[in-house]
Amino acid sequence: MIENYQAFDVGSPTGASVRLYPHLQYFWLGNFFATKILFYLCSQYTMQKRLILNPDLLSITINRLCHQLIENHSSFENTVLVGLQPRGSFLLDLIAPQLKILTGVEVTHGYLDSTFYRDDFRRRDIAPKAHETKMDFVVEDKDVILIDDVLFTGRSVRSAMDALLAFGRPNKVELLVLIDRKYTRDIPLAPNYVGKEVNTLAHQKVLVQLEPEKQNKVWLINEENDAA
Repeated sequence: MIENYQAFDVGSPTGASVRLYPHLQYFWLGNFFATKILFYLCSQYTMQKRLILNPDLLSITINRLCHQLIENHSSFENTVLVGLQPRGSFLLDLIAPQLKILTGVEVTHGYLDSTFYRDDFRRRDIAPKAHETKMDFVVEDKDVILIDDVLFTGRSVRSAMDALLAFGRPNKVELLVLIDRKYTRDIPLAPNYVGKEVNTLAHQKVLVQLEPEKQNKVWLINEENDAA
């Protein structure tokens, strides 16, 4: 009996032509548009925000970084930790206590602000906000481990190394980062300790949530959708 109906062609989601009969067209078209809407909503959500590290994985990652530091610096007798303001200070506040738990040693540490050493400091219409430097020790002949949350272009680390020289001439400088954004470097440098390597696009950013009283997480965010 179905042969008595006049058929017509429509396009399918795959681009192929589908032959429909009038009494089936509303059912097929309803499912077609519902599927398209579902795919759109899923893609938009995925593009806006993607979880890179959840609290459990982040805790495991920090613990691994601490063990790598212990392997290379043993008793930390000649080693100091320096968190780069503002974001690296939060990561340092997680690493330093964990090292004390694992080694029983309170590692000398401080916080360094490099705002006035930035290569774009005098190029901005609005001057960047400076943060507090808290270093009650010198780094002369010390092994210094700079700590930051995300390594992007490398310019912040370069300015931090310039700022560090105001506290002496270190024996060696190493870099620890939680997230290394690959293929984005403007300065030829690489971290010694990496929590996780992430490939990102130019319009994306990495959001590290390490603030007190929040669940520690790391997100990959599409800036275009996030700003909208």
